[in-house]
Amino acid sequence: MNKEEKFNNIVDENAERIMRICRYYNPNTEDQKDMYQEVLINIWKSLDNFRGESKISTWVYRIAINTSLSFTGKSFKQMKMMVSRDIQNMHVLLDDDLQNKIEFENNFEKLQTELNLLSVIDKAMISLVIEELSTREISNIIGITESNVRVKIHRLKEQLRNSLLKNDRVNHSTLNNSYEK
Repeated sequence: MNKEEKFNNIVDENAERIMRICRYYNPNTEDQKDMYQEVLINIWKSLDNFRGESKISTWVYRIAINTSLSFTGKSFKQMKMMVSRDIQNMHVLLDDDLQNKIEFENNFEKLQTELNLLSVIDKAMISLVIEELSTREISNIIGITESNVRVKIHRLKEQLRNSLLKNDRVNHSTLNNSYEK
């Protein structure tokens, strides 16, 4: 198989993954398209250097995340992580009871806000968790040990859970106080 055939296979198998990563890191549709094209260019340029030490999808995620971070340039600290309401994998961040509660009370914006308060590396890690990558794959992409990935993911989930529960208590308290008046 020549380089062009390999490239086309990689794109065919990973197009939706790449687009989701681009959507996570940029709300603007035109910028997402530009970022997507940039990811494809970087895959093409790096294809000869792929040694097969990880799965192709892991390698593609690494390129997509690094390209997304580079694409946002100096503004990456203010970068917003954009998660779609219809995303199927949000359960990996939140337990089912809290997930149902958030959906029931339509608190998606709060989750979005909490995600955007995270550091750049934490946003990247959360985007990979949402994609349901293994800790090994996340470790390879982010460049930290698997045990560190597990600890960081656990802490991030706890942080999100606690923030959302705290926000929920504040809202109920405010709501109760307004009914008492």
